[in-house]
Amino acid sequence: MGMIGGVLFDIDGVLVTSWKPVPGAAETLEYLSSKDIARAFLTNTTSKTRSQIADALTDVGMAVHADEIVTAASLTADHLRETYPGARTVVVNNGDITSDMPGIEFVDESDGDPDVVVVGGAGPEFTHERLSRVYDWLCRGIPVVAMHRSLMWTTGDGLRIDTGMYLAGMEQASGHKAKAVGKPAPLGFQTAAERMGVDPVDVVMVGDDLDNDVLAAQVVGMTGVLVRTGKFRQDVLDRREKEEFGLQPSHVIDSVADLPDLLR
Repeated sequence: MGMIGGVLFDIDGVLVTSWKPVPGAAETLEYLSSKDIARAFLTNTTSKTRSQIADALTDVGMAVHADEIVTAASLTADHLRETYPGARTVVVNNGDITSDMPGIEFVDESDGDPDVVVVGGAGPEFTHERLSRVYDWLCRGIPVVAMHRSLMWTTGDGLRIDTGMYLAGMEQASGHKAKAVGKPAPLGFQTAAERMGVDPVDVVMVGDDLDNDVLAAQVVGMTGVLVRTGKFRQDVLDRREKEEFGLQPSHVIDSVADLPDLLR
């Protein structure tokens, strides 16, 4: 791996599943602290704020601070302030994360056409009526910004489809593209590296999603470590390994508990 300056973790499926700890996750974080290796956390979770995520991890034995966490919501807020300053913004999302998006003017869907539409993580809010409204706005050229383009996530009860599933159909039917900010876009990985004060080439990224976490991190120069927990699927990895010129993960381990041995 060369010099290890920091480790960047995905959260859901790597450290926790349905906010229950993955065995060995707390011990891995303790190992990094004992070796003075910087760490950060990059997540597409949009149902909780950074403070709520930090509290949830701390409650299960992983002492994490909110300022160590980079979320798709915080990245989206940065993008909105830079690209659409002062825009009237409608948010469709499962979870109230507006406290992580200061400086954004939020309006209700019933207040006429917004200047920009933000789509967060999928959940009960993704009704037929609301998604139809988002599709109508997209067709009429109103910018749609997706906090992320994830296709699925893992729960204790199995897989759940996510925003990317809906976006693909809307974009194909409308002929318009939504701007996606969270993983796998490079911005989140670069922001997390900056927060650690480490060059991306000296960062190890640990994730359960081959494309959104691991290969996306490798594109910006990080070392990718795929774990066989969470949304990991062996058939996806097998297909990728059969591709003659396809990008491969730098390393594959059974779980985050095996990371210390790999780093050693």
